[in-house]
Amino acid sequence: MKSLGIAPLMLSAPATPQISAPAHQAQGAIWSAGPEGQRKADLGNGTFLNPILAGDHPDPSILKDGKDYYMAYSTFDAYPGLLIWHSQDLVNWEPIGPALRKNIGSVWAPELCKHQGRFYIYIPTRETSAAGSRNTSWVIWADHIEGPWSEPVDLDLPKHIDPGHAVGEDGSRWLFLSDGDRVRLSDDGLATVGKPEHIYDPWRFPDDWDSEGFSPEGPKITRHGEYFYMILAVGGTAGPATGHMVIAARSRSIHGPWEHHPRNPLVRTGSQQERWWSRGHATLVEGPNGDWWSVYHGYENGFWTLGRQTLLAPVSWTRDGWLEFGGDDLSLPLPKPKGGRAGPHGLALSDDFTSDKYGIQWSFFNPAPDEASRLRRGNGVLHLAARGAAPSSSPPLLFIAGEQDYEFECEIEVDPGARAGLLLFYDSALYCGVSFDAEHFIGHKYGIEHSRYPNPLGPRMFIRMRNMRHIVRVHISADGKHWKRFERTFEVSGYHHNVRGGFLALRPGIFVSGKGEARIRNFKYRVPLDG
Repeated sequence: MKSLGIAPLMLSAPATPQISAPAHQAQGAIWSAGPEGQRKADLGNGTFLNPILAGDHPDPSILKDGKDYYMAYSTFDAYPGLLIWHSQDLVNWEPIGPALRKNIGSVWAPELCKHQGRFYIYIPTRETSAAGSRNTSWVIWADHIEGPWSEPVDLDLPKHIDPGHAVGEDGSRWLFLSDGDRVRLSDDGLATVGKPEHIYDPWRFPDDWDSEGFSPEGPKITRHGEYFYMILAVGGTAGPATGHMVIAARSRSIHGPWEHHPRNPLVRTGSQQERWWSRGHATLVEGPNGDWWSVYHGYENGFWTLGRQTLLAPVSWTRDGWLEFGGDDLSLPLPKPKGGRAGPHGLALSDDFTSDKYGIQWSFFNPAPDEASRLRRGNGVLHLAARGAAPSSSPPLLFIAGEQDYEFECEIEVDPGARAGLLLFYDSALYCGVSFDAEHFIGHKYGIEHSRYPNPLGPRMFIRMRNMRHIVRVHISADGKHWKRFERTFEVSGYHHNVRGGFLALRPGIFVSGKGEARIRNFKYRVPLDG
């Protein structure tokens, strides 16, 4: 057996390096990042730079409610899920809390809306290994955006995804669905009436364009002036960078007929040289001073691993009664929406475990019904009970990172029979990281146990992982001050949807398997000075 894979100290930063908010250059655009949290969109000079929510925040659904804006997005296998975000200026966003705690499957593009004083979220899901999950759409509701939210109600829509809520000129309620279909809703919005019907043949792009497929989805209905406008995504949400796009149609009645926008597509990535790839899945929203905007998503050039990030672009209405999207490829600063009030943005991703960030920062991957019982906090310590034999069978505790270069570390102590460590996790078949028990270090690569070494440090140590634009270094320490480089270095640029499928992102996290528990202290997340 090889000796312990820890090389001489190679990371020059001390245990607690001085961190400032660095500026990063990306194709002529400068963005800033806080040392412990979300990349900041607000540049502080009357402009902003996309993304407004960095990292894995795809399929944004946005709601304007007076002076307040709320947004939800696809959360897939992460539970608690459907974290709701709040803003009053469309640029600065802070989390409120999760709306969904019961695992009903992989949560795809939701629809957040309000009707007659009540909030609703319509939720399409794909079946997973979770008990009771299936291909369908659900609805939950609440009288206050903070909750409590109802238990999910199954709407029995197994053949459609991406519902968009609409109210007709006659007061009827509808869900517009993928493939140009729709279904009537009951007056209370908690059941369907009849079967889905086909009402629109979406505009088709030229055959010689490179896309993942036709895939008309994400229909969002906005009533403006004398028309209903339908905004759709076509071209597939991943695959070639040029595939995903935004198209539009309009009708004077919710019942049609619908006419194509004469200048479709309204949004499309033109080449792989642009900063934002696969731009699409848009929703319209009125700004604080009455102008119009859209949120949609895109992959950052070269970083499918970060998932689809939330982008904000201006919208204008033309004399012929149509709309146009501004901002081009969104690689440069744009004027902020006027009239709003800037608030806090993002959340600090370091955690001393003195407050409960479960469902705000942390979530389990495809958890069992009792997964939350594995967690216990006390005196600045997170107690995480062991489960399963490896990250593939032990749902890890994960969070979303939005930086191209970041590091995270913590102190971990394991019981006899327990194994714990840090991961970069895509799904239960694709991850990498380092774990340990009292006797061994274990290297995980490609979703398997890849290497094993003797552990001279025993059941308690500090672990640090740095994801440096897909090159992943690991350091180990007995005291959190003197660090040694782990022998294995990982390369993770292929840990993404176009390789594995699933539409997920590569998330940092912690796992504990075996028996007993692990105790985690002083979790730190930071953007290195040399990043």
